[in-house]
Amino acid sequence: MQLYSIESGFFKLDGGAMFGVVPKQIWQKLQSADENNLCNWAMRCLLVEQNGKLILFDNGMGNKQNETFFGHYHLNGTDSLEKSLAKHGFCTDDITDMVLTHLHFDHCGGGMQWKKDGLGYEPTFKNAKYWVTQAQWDWATIAPNAREKASFLKENILPMQESGHLHFLDITQPEIFEGIGYELVFGHTECMLLPKISLKNGKKALFCADLIPSNSHIRLPYVMGYDMRPLQTLTEKQRILQQAAEQGTTLIFEHDPKIEACTLIATEKGIEKAEVLHISDLN
Repeated sequence: MQLYSIESGFFKLDGGAMFGVVPKQIWQKLQSADENNLCNWAMRCLLVEQNGKLILFDNGMGNKQNETFFGHYHLNGTDSLEKSLAKHGFCTDDITDMVLTHLHFDHCGGGMQWKKDGLGYEPTFKNAKYWVTQAQWDWATIAPNAREKASFLKENILPMQESGHLHFLDITQPEIFEGIGYELVFGHTECMLLPKISLKNGKKALFCADLIPSNSHIRLPYVMGYDMRPLQTLTEKQRILQQAAEQGTTLIFEHDPKIEACTLIATEKGIEKAEVLHISDLN
């Protein structure tokens, strides 16, 4: 099994929203902000190569929306899905499985693209099955709540089903693929899936999605204002961080602008970052 970091670009979000109740006077020591209080965040996807499969977890924001949309989120940087895949010798047609942790636009927007004639959308990964939990799909498509609705963009989501590429993960089984288990969490959004990959050293790596979006969010009170159920996020973080520290699990960060992954250590002040790693170090 081989793991690859797939960088799909950077975008900006309000620092206050990203750190919730934590005052700027404290969080700005961890994450710098511009004059508009915006912090720059990665959209880091994870590619796993195993048993003849190329499994991509999340796919960034994509580029389908208009200038007004991108004016809010300031997509920036030189990275893209295509460039990052090519760096490792792959292309979009090589992906066999596209697994979405959840359906917020910065995690699934790259999965559909404009057709060449500009009339409608087609899968970016034309040979891949697109996977998501059914509970998250229903949450996003049947009656999205007013607070979260703006993160569920129809053009990102519905064409997956219309194209015939959509499949639902069987969460009655302990693994979604051989050697890849998962955690289900419900604080950020309904039934978000965190892939847990078995490594060659016998330990595991957890792709944290938006439960712990960056290493700055390891501290328990650092819960995003975007979370639907922040107290549940707090409980989920406490459980998963404690388990990860005890078992030597590596955390992989989807949004950290600098740090791809780290191990944890339990201290008198709580669980903290230990060794900083690149995803390539896990192979």
